[in-house]
Amino acid sequence: MPAKPAHQLTLDLPHRVATGRDDFLVSGANEAAVAAVDAWPEWPSPVLILVGAAGSGKSHLCDVWCTRADAGMVPASALQTSTVSDLMRTGAVAVEDAPGDGFDEVALFHLINLARETSGSVLITSGDYPSRWNVALPDLVSRLKAAQVASLGDPDDELLRGLLVKQFADRQLHVDEAAISYMVLRMERSFEAARSLVARIDARALADRAEITRNLVARVMQDDAKPAMIEDDKS
Repeated sequence: MPAKPAHQLTLDLPHRVATGRDDFLVSGANEAAVAAVDAWPEWPSPVLILVGAAGSGKSHLCDVWCTRADAGMVPASALQTSTVSDLMRTGAVAVEDAPGDGFDEVALFHLINLARETSGSVLITSGDYPSRWNVALPDLVSRLKAAQVASLGDPDDELLRGLLVKQFADRQLHVDEAAISYMVLRMERSFEAARSLVARIDARALADRAEITRNLVARVMQDDAKPAMIEDDKS
């Protein structure tokens, strides 16, 4: 009789992610940005720029706002002067991941101007503050300085805990409090780290045909640390 394999073959299949407004986790790290988005249409400026790291929830808030404002959406890298009027046809548009590759400064300038002239709204998401975009067009620099900027900060303990629970729930997995607390105390404090850690724990649980417990989490995190320890030993 052949020996039972130690690990089960796993497939990297997509999972459904909850992205409704009620599913967005709010804490001190992002409550100001959430409030800024929710204040529409009473924005102090026609333009709101959401700044945050990858995984911080910029796209989530952007999706929610687009639904509420009946707004179109375009990647910053695809923004063109010839399509500005069409993009603003509903009076609201979101521009994601600015400045992006091949950033058309003139197109964004015209889009912002059109929003100002028609009492429209533009929501822009970015991984960095607009003052660091290296914009050459002086008129666009002026428009960006006049925009409202709201940032989503790195997760605090409350948000990190909620984010882990949500990541597991999106994968239809239940994880007990002991495992969550273990992760929060020891993991890198970033959105991307939370997403990556949950994916590795899920894969390990499937491979081992095991429940997700504190001990399994500890083994995954210890395995993650081994390459760094080996490099330290070599130096």
